[in-house]
Amino acid sequence: MLWEGSTAALKDARGVQDLQTCTKNPKAGIMVEWTEFERATIQDIFARMDYDVVGPAALFRCLVVYPWTQRYFGNFGNLYNAAAIIANPMVANHGKVILHGMDRAVKNMDNIKATYAELSVLHSEKLHVDPDNFRLLSDCLTIVVAAQWGKEFTGEIQAAFQKFLAVVVTSLGKQYH
Repeated sequence: MLWEGSTAALKDARGVQDLQTCTKNPKAGIMVEWTEFERATIQDIFARMDYDVVGPAALFRCLVVYPWTQRYFGNFGNLYNAAAIIANPMVANHGKVILHGMDRAVKNMDNIKATYAELSVLHSEKLHVDPDNFRLLSDCLTIVVAAQWGKEFTGEIQAAFQKFLAVVVTSLGKQYH
C-alpha cells in the first residue's frame, strides 16, 4: 500500500540537513534507510515515467532556467534560446540518458553511493561539472514529474521523491569532497 509510512517519509525528507544526518548511518555500506512507502513510491514514479518525455523536459527546463548550466553542453550546438534548446535533439537524448542512469539508483537504493562512484569521478575529474548542477536538475525533474502527476503528486510522494533525488545528488557529488 502506497500510503503506509507516509509520516516517516515526511519526517526523513525535510531537507538537506536531515538527509545528511540520515546518511551518516552507522550500518556498514548503508547511505540512507528507506521506508516501505518510500521504496514503493520511487518504484511507482519510475515505472509510470515516460523517459522520452520527462528526461528531455527536465533537462530543457534546467538549461533554460539556469543558463549557466549550458557551459557543459558546448558540443551540443545551438543553445542560444529556449526554442533552440527545446528543438535540440542532442539535449533531448541526453535527458533520456540521465533518466536511464537514474534507473541504476532505483535498482540499487541501498547502495546508491557505490552505484554512482564512477559517474561521480567522471563528472568531477573529467567533465568538471559544478556539483550544484545536479541539485538544479533534480529540482527541474521534480517540477516536470509534479506537472505530469497533478493532484496525485501529494506532499508525501514529493517527500519520498525528493529524498531519493537528494541521495542521488549527494552520491554524484561525493567525489568533490
